[in-house]
Amino acid sequence: MPPISDDDLQRVIVGEVRPHAAPITLAEYDPRWPDLYAREEHRVRAVLGLVARRLEHVGSTSVPGLTAKPIIDMLLLVPDAADESGYLPALEAAGYVLRVREPDWFEHRLVKGPDTDINLHVFGDGCPEADRMLRFRDRLRANDSDRDHYAATKRHLATTTWRHVQNYAEAKTDVVAQIMANARTEA
Repeated sequence: MPPISDDDLQRVIVGEVRPHAAPITLAEYDPRWPDLYAREEHRVRAVLGLVARRLEHVGSTSVPGLTAKPIIDMLLLVPDAADESGYLPALEAAGYVLRVREPDWFEHRLVKGPDTDINLHVFGDGCPEADRMLRFRDRLRANDSDRDHYAATKRHLATTTWRHVQNYAEAKTDVVAQIMANARTEA
């Protein structure tokens, strides 16, 4: 897969595309991450009320024992992610900032937090990508071998200088697919 270009990113990034141009900083699991998630979950629920159909802690910071970029990934399901007027003004009023708009990928939106380093991934209720994210998290929580394999892959990839963090994320695609296949085989 060719690396994602600045032009490709500019189509989905809200604001300026800022190259990373460095290795990826990983941290060992921090037992404070669930508390940071809980604080942000409370804040998002207070801002959105019933519009927040589901909130989950996802990504590597949600898996005890897994090395991670120290950014809390959150999954937010709303009635319709494409209808930004239903949730984004309230989030922005609370200090959140829209950074990614991907209409061609499940209407995904990515919102950054006001004071905690988070990636709030917004999808519409019933989105299959949201289900995949949760299955992947649950697999890593339940299977030490897959978690360790994923951690080793991340550590190896993190040493590379990446023009964009998205390139690092895409480089993990094969190992994620392998872990998901393991989960399906054992189901």
